[in-house]
Amino acid sequence: MNLMITKEIRKSILQMVYRSKSSHIGSCLSIVEILYVLYFKVMRIDPAHPDNESRDKFILSKGHASAALYATLAEKGFFQKQLLERFYVDYGLLPGHVDMKAVPGIEASSGSLGHGLSIGIGMAIANKLSNNPGHIYVLLGDGECNEGSIWEGVMIAPMLKLDNLTVIIDLNKLQGYGRSDEIINQSNIIERWKAFGWDTYDIDGHDTEEIEVALKYYHSMPKVIVANTIKGKGISFMENKLEWHYKSPNTEEYQKALAELGD
Repeated sequence: MNLMITKEIRKSILQMVYRSKSSHIGSCLSIVEILYVLYFKVMRIDPAHPDNESRDKFILSKGHASAALYATLAEKGFFQKQLLERFYVDYGLLPGHVDMKAVPGIEASSGSLGHGLSIGIGMAIANKLSNNPGHIYVLLGDGECNEGSIWEGVMIAPMLKLDNLTVIIDLNKLQGYGRSDEIINQSNIIERWKAFGWDTYDIDGHDTEEIEVALKYYHSMPKVIVANTIKGKGISFMENKLEWHYKSPNTEEYQKALAELGD
C-alpha cells in the first residue's frame, strides 16, 4: 500500500509542476516517503476535523516543496485531488510556497527559509502550557540549516525540554547554489544537534520502516531525525541533479518521467 500511495504522490507532484511550468520538483521528490509516513502512519490527524485542538501539527519549513505537501494532503483526503490542478497557475488556489489559508490541513505559511523551527517551537511551548497532547513535527532542508534562526531554535528547544517536538532534516545534500557541504560543510550535522542536547537519529529517508521507527521512538528531549535522501528521488534523470531545483520538465521529459512512475 505504501508504494502505491508514494507513487501517486510523486505522479501528482510531476503533473502539478509540469502543468504550472514551475520549479522545485527535486526538492519535492526527496521528501515523499517522509510525508507519507507522517500523514499515513504517525500523526494523529483527522481530515474530517482538521481543526481538532489536540491534533498533531506538521510544518513544512522548506516551503518551496509545497507541491509535495499539497499532493500528500489531497491523497489523505483533506481536499479533492482535482484542486491540485490549481497549483501555481493564474487564478489558481495553491501558491508555489505553502499557504495555510489555501486548503485545510496546512498549519503554517512558509517558504522564507529558517522560520519553521521557530514557529514549531512556539506551538510546542503553547501545547505544554495548555496540557495539549498534540505533537509538533517540523521538516527542514539541509540548505535551510545554514540559517542563523535555525540555530537559535536548536539552542533553546532542549533548554525548554520540548519532548513534544520532532524535527526531520531532509539531507538531500543539494541546495540552490550547489552541494550543501561545499557551501557550508554539514557533514557532522548530527554531532552539532546532539551537542545542544537533542535526541538524534540518522536514517535512510526513503525507507518507510526506518522513518516510522525513528518517528515513533520515545524521546525525553526534542528529537531530530537526519533523513538521508536523494534530490529528485523516483525519477532517474532527476536524481541527485542540481538543475531540478529550478527546472520544469518539458513535454518529452514529462512523458519519460510519467513512464518511470507507471501509469
